[in-house]
Amino acid sequence: MDVSTAVSVAHLVGTLGMFGVILVVQVVHYPLMAHVGEEHTAAYARSHTDRMGLVVGPLMLPEMGAAIWLALLPPSDELRMTAWIGLAMLAVVWTVTAAFSVPAHARLVRGWDEAAHRRLVLTNWIRTILWTARVPVALMLAGVV
Repeated sequence: MDVSTAVSVAHLVGTLGMFGVILVVQVVHYPLMAHVGEEHTAAYARSHTDRMGLVVGPLMLPEMGAAIWLALLPPSDELRMTAWIGLAMLAVVWTVTAAFSVPAHARLVRGWDEAAHRRLVLTNWIRTILWTARVPVALMLAGVV
């Protein structure tokens, strides 16, 4: 397997993995967080943050590296714009993560906060929609479609 193919596969794996993770988090995990109870929220939120880092780190970091690579060295001239659009979507995902998700989780680690939870769920829809939209981009860049 050549380097370009390996990068495209890493990008596809990262994107598909995060698509699955974000759907489960958005549809199942975050809504259930509201039912943990005030006395357990801090421990639950801390555990969530620690455990999710183990899952998303190995997916998000290679996905971003591969997205940058593919934007700079696309598989073909026809896919150049697709690669840049995919990178732009991922940049928005990372920005939303840093601007909204991380602060909301930091607040919930200190205890239940209805407003922080609501912000977390609402702003996570941005990430959910963008990772969903990135799936066909990653498939195109990998030559699957």
